[in-house]
Amino acid sequence: MPISETWLLPDGVADVLPEQAQVIETLRRNSLDFLASRGYQLVYTPFIEYIESLSSLSESNQDLDLATFKVIDQLSGRLLGVRADMTPQVARIDAHVHPVDGVARYCYAGTVLHTKPQGFNTTRAPLQLGAELFGSDSIDADVEMVDLMISLIQEAGLADGIHLDLGHVGLFLSLVQKAGLNKATERQLSDLYQRKALPELADFTQDLAFGSDFYALGRFASDLDALEAHLSADVLANVEFKHAFDAVKTTQAEIQARWPNLHIGIDVVELRSYHYHTGLMYAVYAPNRAAPLAQGGRYDGIGQHFGRARPATGFSCDLYALSAGRFQAKSVVVAPKGNQADLLAAIQATRTQGLSVIQLLGQDDLSSVPYATHQLVNRNGEWAVEKI
Repeated sequence: MPISETWLLPDGVADVLPEQAQVIETLRRNSLDFLASRGYQLVYTPFIEYIESLSSLSESNQDLDLATFKVIDQLSGRLLGVRADMTPQVARIDAHVHPVDGVARYCYAGTVLHTKPQGFNTTRAPLQLGAELFGSDSIDADVEMVDLMISLIQEAGLADGIHLDLGHVGLFLSLVQKAGLNKATERQLSDLYQRKALPELADFTQDLAFGSDFYALGRFASDLDALEAHLSADVLANVEFKHAFDAVKTTQAEIQARWPNLHIGIDVVELRSYHYHTGLMYAVYAPNRAAPLAQGGRYDGIGQHFGRARPATGFSCDLYALSAGRFQAKSVVVAPKGNQADLLAAIQATRTQGLSVIQLLGQDDLSSVPYATHQLVNRNGEWAVEKI
């Protein structure tokens, strides 16, 4: 390879330069401190694991399986996977490494790796931060997680104009089960819902059992009152369907009470990753951003792959996306070369004030620190910080 190309990085992978890195690191620290203040314990998970450990979600989520890099372990000859999502790893911790009775709350932050970008103009190596709650199937746990997600966005300084989307995979899945649909028909319906293709949906559902209910689910997906008015009594009496419907209404009411100025939208046929989600699904969007700032949902039984099925709910976000477009210029003070006691004391005092101080080396002068903003100078026997 020519030398001129050796510094190039793969598509979807990028360096993070000092001004942006400072913003991201500050955001990471503040976010983890915030989650700790809410009782979420920090865990670190390995960057690479045996593929069987990472497959607790990928068995039911082909998208995650395709997003996972796979390599052969030179020590054991077994297949390894580079984590594309940290949720299966935290589920493994909850099931075997740190099994606790009752509710367990965990948080994490680390780089994940995707074989392909997961969205337009996104990195293949997101810095994923998230929180997981295990051991409670109560709607209160979902409300806590949604509230935590919104609060984290607010802590990051991005609360202005945000929009919360709520949905529940149980409405669709319970109706599919009641109608006795096969997998092929289920996939076709899911595709129509995702594309919001109402004319096609009307044609497709004409000959289906409970076809009018499937159409109503898509037609009135954003209006719970209208949806309830257009559903058949048989469907509304279904225990699973009613439980999912009530969960969406309760969560909407609870979150609106906590965040009265928040715009909340309902979309009961937003079926992203519905293969592993088992209940409520939620996402936060900001103006002029196509991808969600954070998203999550309920995925009960995720630990079954590890021998301990537990109710679970959680969310995650990409810190690179949260920090996009924000830069932080730090004050940098240049001090002259020397080891006089008063100079060293002045340097230490300046650093104690939270400023970065660089002491010149050898024959260097101010030009050797092009990003310096201030200098430490001696005025009448007193050291002072002056702007350059």
